[in-house]
Amino acid sequence: MNIIIPMAGMGKRMRPHTLTTAKPLLPIAGKPIVQRLVEDIIATCNTKVDEIAFIIAPGFGKEVEQHLCKVAETLGAKGRICYQEEPLGTGHAILCAAESLKGNVFIAFADTLFKATFSIDTNKDAIVWTQKIEDPSAFGVVKLNASNEIVEFVEKPKDFVSDLAIIGVYYFKDGERLKKELQRLIDNDIKLKGEYQITDAMEHMLKNGVKFYTDQVDEWLDCGNKDATIYTNQRILDIKKDSEDLVSVTAKIENSVVIPPCYIGKNVSIKNSVVGPFVSLEEGVVIDDSRIKNSIVQAQTVVKNSQFENSMLGKNVTYIEKPRELSLGDFSTQL
Repeated sequence: MNIIIPMAGMGKRMRPHTLTTAKPLLPIAGKPIVQRLVEDIIATCNTKVDEIAFIIAPGFGKEVEQHLCKVAETLGAKGRICYQEEPLGTGHAILCAAESLKGNVFIAFADTLFKATFSIDTNKDAIVWTQKIEDPSAFGVVKLNASNEIVEFVEKPKDFVSDLAIIGVYYFKDGERLKKELQRLIDNDIKLKGEYQITDAMEHMLKNGVKFYTDQVDEWLDCGNKDATIYTNQRILDIKKDSEDLVSVTAKIENSVVIPPCYIGKNVSIKNSVVGPFVSLEEGVVIDDSRIKNSIVQAQTVVKNSQFENSMLGKNVTYIEKPRELSLGDFSTQL
């Protein structure tokens, strides 16, 4: 089994957090998004993962490339770095990892995490993972027959077709076949809104006898913007609270309360504060005389005299609120 992770997008909806950090490397409960994604995929595989191909933009830099290869190695697989020079669509992105499109292939886009209890049936031609949603009009959806086989892919349907939204997670039994179909899009310049899309390749495969099935995830967690990422951090903390050691033994907690679940990284210092629930503090963070909940604070950041929630602070930030002077008369209300 090879895993392919397209992650070359610039993450514009996550700015300013993606100005210096690639979106898939932003931390969720102490681990980069892409690392959690790969770990979840491997947990569903009933076969050995030989290679993990990361499709990135050339400007991500050598440090990012080394980090990604190390993630693959810690999971017992070879890491491969592939480049997407231009953002030309999902189909084009996957084809950038052409050398890894062989044998059994699992593809997942790196702005999606999921909670799932399934295992991959590698005997099926192809599987497209979906999630039931109330309003499918903004998503690609699948239409099924009575045998639970996919009979049609519909992009952003105006009229109701199905409530099973495609979440960007796929399995293909024959990676070489997928590669040929993606190359066909390029050779024949088959585009949708100026981009080469994997759904066009799958539609052609479907018409030519490939059987597509769907499986549903228990929960689909998006990391597309700040609020969605904070919510995903909250859900991952809740899901992993009994399976991961979320508080480092090197953390110093003095005269403070930590309300679980929280991730407290290495060498974090918390003094005279209340932290949690659903807070992630990365390595070296200093919290002093503050109240923080439902937030992500990245490495080496200092927070003093502050109170906030539903927030993200980047690396090496210093955030200090000045004490306020007040003069309120009797029976006043200050909101």
